[in-house]
Amino acid sequence: MMNFVCRIFLSVLLLSAVGVRLPAAEGSKPNIVFILADDLGYGDLGCYGNTENKTPHIDRLAAGGVRFTDFHSNGPMCSPTRAALLTGLYQSRFGRRFESALSGARNDPGLPLEAVTIAEVMRAAGYVTGCFGKWHLGYEAPYLPTNQGFDEFLGLLSGDGDYHTQVDRSGNQDWWKDDAIAMEEGYTTDLLTTHATDFIERHHDRPFFLHVPHLAVHFPWQGPDDPAHRKAGNSYMKDKWGVIPDRSNVRPHLTAMIESLDKSVGVIIAALEEYGLTENTLVVFSSDNGGYLDYAGGFKNISDMGPLRGEKGQVYEGGHRVPAIFSWPGKISASVCRETAMTFDLFPTFARLADVDSANLNHCDGADLRATFFDSKPLDSRSLFWRMGSSKAIRHGRHKLCFIGKKGPELYDLDADLGESNNLADSNPDAVARLTKLLTAWEMDVDASAKAYE
Repeated sequence: MMNFVCRIFLSVLLLSAVGVRLPAAEGSKPNIVFILADDLGYGDLGCYGNTENKTPHIDRLAAGGVRFTDFHSNGPMCSPTRAALLTGLYQSRFGRRFESALSGARNDPGLPLEAVTIAEVMRAAGYVTGCFGKWHLGYEAPYLPTNQGFDEFLGLLSGDGDYHTQVDRSGNQDWWKDDAIAMEEGYTTDLLTTHATDFIERHHDRPFFLHVPHLAVHFPWQGPDDPAHRKAGNSYMKDKWGVIPDRSNVRPHLTAMIESLDKSVGVIIAALEEYGLTENTLVVFSSDNGGYLDYAGGFKNISDMGPLRGEKGQVYEGGHRVPAIFSWPGKISASVCRETAMTFDLFPTFARLADVDSANLNHCDGADLRATFFDSKPLDSRSLFWRMGSSKAIRHGRHKLCFIGKKGPELYDLDADLGESNNLADSNPDAVARLTKLLTAWEMDVDASAKAYE
């Protein structure tokens, strides 16, 4: 593994390669706020059809901005999407272990330090960068946010923590400020909101990139009024879910978490309004993957997946089709966008807003979305891919081809069958052959890239 000095040198070279240019003057570039929910189901928000959860602040963003109906996370689990978001690349380019949640074992290092992150690009472009929330891309030094481009970090490094005690499922304290444990009292969603708004207050007079990857609504399923579940020193590997009196109905706990998340969004927007920043700030809200339906642990009635088949951990639509809202008053008109987009598209989009030369972003797998949400222009035709364990899928236009374990091919026409209930593989072998060829070529490409990180 490359040492830290070499890492710094390589980062300078790579940032030069993507054509980063410093701003002509402080404040001349837009602020960017990206709020990422965790395990939020496609139908969990009011603006996506939910009538039980009260989400007025997120709904207001959607009503005044662009609401995507065909936006996808790069993976159906936590770490894959985060790796793709930060690098603009398919997570598979860093190896198959990035196609699932990182385990946290000492022999399971985090996001390669050689990778150039959006935080590094933004910082080199004159932005102050902050991350407040869940990292899940490395559990110990040197794989920490402050070594990946973020000037400030506060939150948890693991995949989940008790919302009241900030203890992970292994029984470790997991609340960090930059590179050290810094435990605080309070509910996780509220603490992250406080630190995010404090960041806005301290840096409102210069361009900033604020990333708020919430833990909510990942288990333990605990609303603000639910009890604490974990104590430091105990293991919760077999009992990680929270205190759920009725396992057949997790929904009330999840509703409380969703509504707390919505209040957080409202507080962050209010902070932007207080400092007169709304007309110079792009706010993006999305989720890292889909939610749970009826989990194998025996829990039921969890997320609302709307019309989608499948859930977190699966390559069916329920695992990766997620809410996505882009809001920028005065710059983005209210609309519903049906273009197919993906989390890694945010890297080139944010980079171009930071004035990085588009000709030098060809290393990205993602696409620049600016013309889509500014001018309602369609994206160029492309194929999108998912792979996790023995499951994989390709999407091209209206067709999606899935391979689930050892089962035969499953072909769906998503325009006519969003719920993926009618397998067309037998009746359309030409489409199966064409998409299989594209999928095989993609696997060869990303697997070849991954060899550099073995």
